[in-house]
Amino acid sequence: MLSVVKMKISELNVGQGNVDVEGVLKEIGEKRSFNKFGRELVVANAVLEDDSGFIKLSLWNEDVERFEEGDRVRIVNGYVNEFQGEKQLTSGKYGKIEKIGEGEAKPEEPEKKPDEPPAKEDEVDELAEDLSEGTGEED
Repeated sequence: MLSVVKMKISELNVGQGNVDVEGVLKEIGEKRSFNKFGRELVVANAVLEDDSGFIKLSLWNEDVERFEEGDRVRIVNGYVNEFQGEKQLTSGKYGKIEKIGEGEAKPEEPEKKPDEPPAKEDEVDELAEDLSEGTGEED
């Protein structure tokens, strides 16, 4: 049985196979469709980042729709190639991409409480009064 050791993006080299790496999808580009050998294919370029660096990642076919920016993913049995002079990672024919966390890189939105009514004007005035009492200022 072949054991796979998780790698860092900075350790990846062109031509390397059996790549097992985890990271966050920082960016997903526009999807493109084309026909090859009579099959309709879809591809989008993404940027995968870990604490050691980043690499371009090719998302193919259903993977283009499965993932969003900010998702934490694991590439299993991936392959590193070179395209237009840049190192690029792909799951390839025998690998896969798994989602292991969602939206971790997106900024957090403030929590909204739908049942809580907005503050009333007199409550705001009371709060302002309480705050000014500690400053030594008088009305």
